[in-house]
Amino acid sequence: MTWLRSLNWLVVLPLLAACSPSPQPGIGPACPVRESAAPLSPVVAGVGGIQGGAVGVAGDPASGGTPSYIIGAGDQLGISVYRAPELSMPSIPVRPDGRISMPLIPDIVAAGKTPSQLGRELEERLKEYVQDPIVTVMVTGFIGPFDRQVKVLGEATEPAAIPYRDGMTVLDVMIATRGLTRYASGNSALIVRRVGDQQETIRVRLNDLIKSGDICQNVAMRPGDTLIIPQSWF
Repeated sequence: MTWLRSLNWLVVLPLLAACSPSPQPGIGPACPVRESAAPLSPVVAGVGGIQGGAVGVAGDPASGGTPSYIIGAGDQLGISVYRAPELSMPSIPVRPDGRISMPLIPDIVAAGKTPSQLGRELEERLKEYVQDPIVTVMVTGFIGPFDRQVKVLGEATEPAAIPYRDGMTVLDVMIATRGLTRYASGNSALIVRRVGDQQETIRVRLNDLIKSGDICQNVAMRPGDTLIIPQSWF
């Protein structure tokens, strides 16, 4: 009978191990499910003009589509017209009004479009002058549209609006803004996020992330997010 009980345990133990959650090797314990904070008041919600944020457009991981960069005012573009070097522009800025100008096309809207969309529109415009034009648009300097930038306000060393990049996290944002000031209340930081017609806030403990290495606080950012870092009162 002793050997029979041992056999039963040999069958049961693997089943228990399969049912019990365990961290992956080298990753550590799983992070708890993060809860959103209470909605912000209208005064705080308006900081940084976040009401204009757009989520779910091309390039947003939340949209489920293939990420694609959206051109914004201030970007630098390189435009190449195949077999027409006189029409090519190695470096052309997108004006504050979101438009560009190039030979034969004095004015065209570039902001809000992907490089491929702008290239197809330029091809249509150039058909009046060039037979079967092939246009390639390359973004050589990145800023991006305002509603897709990640904004950092408050007690960051260098508060800024940062172009969103695919896979960006809170830690990437902290590196770009050179960390917290000595007066920052990092564990009281909030991410303000627009989701459709709703606005949500997510609490982030930046001190735990930066000083203690709590990777569970390394929240994934989305285009249009605003990170607010309040000042400590003592």
